Amino acid sequence: MGQGVHVQELPGIGKRYDIDLGRADQRVSVVVRSGGVRDLYVFTSTSADPTAVIELSEEQARKVGAVLSATFFEA
Repeated sequence: MGQGVHVQELPGIGKRYDIDLGRADQRVSVVVRSGGVRDLYVFTSTSADPTAVIELSEEQARKVGAVLSATFFEA
């Protein structure tokens, strides 16, 4: 994938995308499960434990993605 995004296959679960934010104390991981559910993990320290975990449905993930990619427009 693109530079700074690392993909790992999670057998029986789906795929994990680790996104390098350019700081050792900040990173984000997204697990895309086989059924379409996404888990967003936010790390704000060098700890292996996430600061926050958010489960998103496919539709919710699309909404968040649209806002982050600046493709969301209000009607």
